Amino acid sequence: MNHLSFGDNLGVLKDSIATESVDLIYLDPPFNSKRDYNLLFKSPKGHESEAQITAFEDSWHWGEQAEREFDELVHAPNTDVSEMMQALRRFLGENDRLAYPTMMANRLLQLHRVLKPTGSLYLHCDPTASHYLKIVLDGVFRK
Repeated sequence: MNHLSFGDNLGVLKDSIATESVDLIYLDPPFNSKRDYNLLFKSPKGHESEAQITAFEDSWHWGEQAEREFDELVHAPNTDVSEMMQALRRFLGENDRLAYPTMMANRLLQLHRVLKPTGSLYLHCDPTASHYLKIVLDGVFRK
């Protein structure tokens, strides 16, 4: 209760949240838009300022972390997700397009684990990868 975690949610989900303990999950993940988003500052009087910093980079890349997470998916107890992700890898190849559903699948499996059977999950996404996320959700929730 009353605890805020900052950073990648995968470790927190695995280590700190009990199975079937969550009633509602709202997810607004990065969309893999391949853009950098900046935080713009204003002057104390509210005027526009040239000052800005990169808030986050919305790009996913196939690399060591994606490969590790893909391996976790292949060996996960949910064989539907394992088979689906292997099929996506054969179809898409090892590239940045595969990195996004790979990273999301691991997190969605953990979110499914912590969600109560009567709970609800709401996922906000856009058309750049919604079709891949729909397939991942079908595998995770076995629909």
